[in-house]
Amino acid sequence: MPTTKRAAPAANRLLAALPKKEYQRLLPELEQVPLAFGDILYEPGDAITHVHFPDNGIISLLSKVESQKVLEVGIVGNEGVAGLPVVLGVSVSLNRGLVQSAGTAMRMKAAVLRGEFKRDGALQRLLHRYLHSLLTQISQSAVCNRFHMADARLARWLLMTHDRVESDEFRLTQEFLSNMLGVRREAVSKAAGALQKRGFVNYSRGHITILDREGLEATACQCYRVIKDESDHVFSG
Repeated sequence: MPTTKRAAPAANRLLAALPKKEYQRLLPELEQVPLAFGDILYEPGDAITHVHFPDNGIISLLSKVESQKVLEVGIVGNEGVAGLPVVLGVSVSLNRGLVQSAGTAMRMKAAVLRGEFKRDGALQRLLHRYLHSLLTQISQSAVCNRFHMADARLARWLLMTHDRVESDEFRLTQEFLSNMLGVRREAVSKAAGALQKRGFVNYSRGHITILDREGLEATACQCYRVIKDESDHVFSG
């Protein structure tokens, strides 16, 4: 996999929030890597050798529920880092890390991040906040998938994805949507069709385009606002 060094400023919000001196000190330990749609960064049981700070791509965290079935439990974009369990002393992944939206990420060796976390600096404080934000996202998404209608859940997920990418259009297959919503493909088609009929999105051949964000926000359940507010709080002070 080709890699390149990244000069400041950082595109990832966690890295960008670091004091300049701390970020400059970390630069030699960071390398920019491509995130290709469908790439698997790690599987359940794999050692987490590197962590990824996405610049503009999205990494989906998937949990295996049966032999071949998976369910999305969280997403990581430019607001966070994939592989966070390493700072808690966990070296093996319980989830699959799958690239949901192509882009780039800044990659760091897990051992380096563990060492930085012990320095009690700005990165440690940011990661503590982000960990709380990610746990909020995971728990709120679980509640959402249990109690809310598929079109509201889909609107919430599309908004979360839109917040983390640099385009109104992104690739999205029915299989992936089924994993995200935890429903059959027929329900996915029905939910996506309902949003398209209302003029909020255009969905065709595995690609979706956001046409009316305000309409999506009105359709989404309150879970979107809970998750977004907690994510924004990471960088509020």
